[in-house]
Amino acid sequence: MKKHYLGWIVLTLTVLSGCSNNKVESTYISVKGQWLVETNGDVMLNPQTSGLKLWRDKLLSVSDASADVSQQLQLHVISKDDARVASKSLPMQMSARVGQSCFGPYLNDSPDLEALAVDPRDDRVILVVTEDATRSVGMSQECQLRFNNSGSTDYPTVLIRLELQDDNTLLMTHARPLQFASEYSIGNFPNDGVEALAFSPDGTLYLGLEKDITNHARIFSLAINDQFWSTDDFAQVIDEKFDIPQFDSGTHPINGMDYLQVPNHKGFLVAAARNDNQLWIIDIEKQRSTKVVPLQFLAPTNSQDKTCPDYELMDNSSLEGVAINGDTIWMVNDPWKRHYLDNVVCETNRSRYEKFAPLLFSMPIQPNWLN
Repeated sequence: MKKHYLGWIVLTLTVLSGCSNNKVESTYISVKGQWLVETNGDVMLNPQTSGLKLWRDKLLSVSDASADVSQQLQLHVISKDDARVASKSLPMQMSARVGQSCFGPYLNDSPDLEALAVDPRDDRVILVVTEDATRSVGMSQECQLRFNNSGSTDYPTVLIRLELQDDNTLLMTHARPLQFASEYSIGNFPNDGVEALAFSPDGTLYLGLEKDITNHARIFSLAINDQFWSTDDFAQVIDEKFDIPQFDSGTHPINGMDYLQVPNHKGFLVAAARNDNQLWIIDIEKQRSTKVVPLQFLAPTNSQDKTCPDYELMDNSSLEGVAINGDTIWMVNDPWKRHYLDNVVCETNRSRYEKFAPLLFSMPIQPNWLN
């Protein structure tokens, strides 16, 4: 199988980790990235990338509500080979059905879109999910009464179905709010909700939650079948109770995730732990302990300054998108505005960090992660 990874280096590391009952790799992988570049040659301007998935041999990303307005409400098409962003994105439009629903006003007002997943049975269908709605226009009183029992946030998390049209626009055809059972103890965290989506071939959608009331990441699931979109009532998620690393302190959210198919096996979930620079390899069959893969990210300097290295180690990468392509993992970061300039070492890169430009990374999957 042809590999297109951008470059990786395995280095020895003594791992000190607060997570228990998981297998932490004794080496970390240092991964070289490429700046996402527009067709005019400039780096991508503040897209606040919040998801990444393989689609028609390219990559798709989505921007959240904190992105530059020029990047919102569309899916960006990215070349795996050179990290170039296509000049024509896939803009989103709203159907009358969604516009007239309880969620129409919010979805028409800079919604905070997080994560995406391509339906494995029909690649014209792509799902995205909403997160923070605290700055939105809200819902009518009637809608609030109908959806006030989300089990999480006051304004519920909304799963949105997009369908590719002949003119390469994406129509919001359906929207359903998510409901978490009270015994799941999710808590009300508007900006720490679902930030990861991954489809398995049978139509099971896995949803990665940043944190619950105990400050732990969680993974839930939904069965997306032909009947799923026949209603706009609550969709009740199921707690998969996967083996997710547990930490004594700090925040360790899941911010990106994709499905890894393995022969004669239900597969694995590859989840990005943004705050830890880690990938978590989670066995869907729940037979193997989760593997924790430590990472370091390197940004190219593209500098003529001889005092600058070809690549510099990033102080803060904030990984937020994972896409599986055969035996390769593709990753994209979400520039954290508060800390992104902490990455500046070579002055050549300062303007790129000031534009909050993300980077695309890739590396091969290691067989031992699945043992």
